[in-house]
Amino acid sequence: MSERITIAAQPRTVTGKKVKRLRQAGMIPAVIYGQRDPLAIQLERGPLRRVLKQASTSHLVDIELDGNNLTVLAREIQQHVTRGDILHVDFFEVNMQSAITAEAELILVGEPDTAVEGLGSIVLMTHAVDIECLPGDLIAEIEVNMAGIASPDDVIYVSDLNVPKGVAVLTDPETIVARFEYTLSAEADEADEEAGGSVEDVEVIEKGKQED
Repeated sequence: MSERITIAAQPRTVTGKKVKRLRQAGMIPAVIYGQRDPLAIQLERGPLRRVLKQASTSHLVDIELDGNNLTVLAREIQQHVTRGDILHVDFFEVNMQSAITAEAELILVGEPDTAVEGLGSIVLMTHAVDIECLPGDLIAEIEVNMAGIASPDDVIYVSDLNVPKGVAVLTDPETIVARFEYTLSAEADEADEEAGGSVEDVEVIEKGKQED
C-alpha cells in the first residue's frame, strides 16, 4: 500500500454509557494517543469500516481532525462478540522520525523444490514476527519462499527472512518459520491401525477383563 488512507474525524464530547447513542447514530467512538494527551474522537461507521478493512493494524492512516492531519496506526479494534460491529478503536499517533514496533505477517510464496515435490508439503510454523522500523518503512507482511527448502531436512528460520532495508526483525532469529512435512499415505494409515488396533478394541478388552 504505497499511499496512506485518509479519514475524517470529529472531536468527541460523548463519553461513558452515552456512547451507545453515538453508535446508534452511525458514529464510532475512538481515542488517539501516543504523542500528546489522549484525544477523544468519533468517526462515521461506514468510512471507518472501509479504512480498517484496508489498513487493519499494519498500515499508516491519516486522520483529519480540526484541519490537522494525524498519522496513526490502529492498535486495538473492539468489536461486538457475535455481530462483529465495531465498538471502539484505539489509534496510536506516530512520530515519522521515531522507530516503532509492529507485527508483520508471514506469507508462503513460490513453488516447492522438485526434490521434495510430491513427497509432502511445506508447513508454516510461525505466522507473524515482530519488527522495528521508522513509520515510513512499515511493512504488513514478509514473504517466505518455499524454494528455500530443497530437501526434507531443510528448515527456514527467522534469520533466513529477506526484509527490506530499514526494517529489523525482533523475533528470535532461531525461531523456525517453515519446514517440510511428509504426507502420510492411506496405506500407511491402515497399517498403523492394524498394528495398534482401534480405540474400540482396547475398550472391549478392558471391559472383558473387568467382567472376568
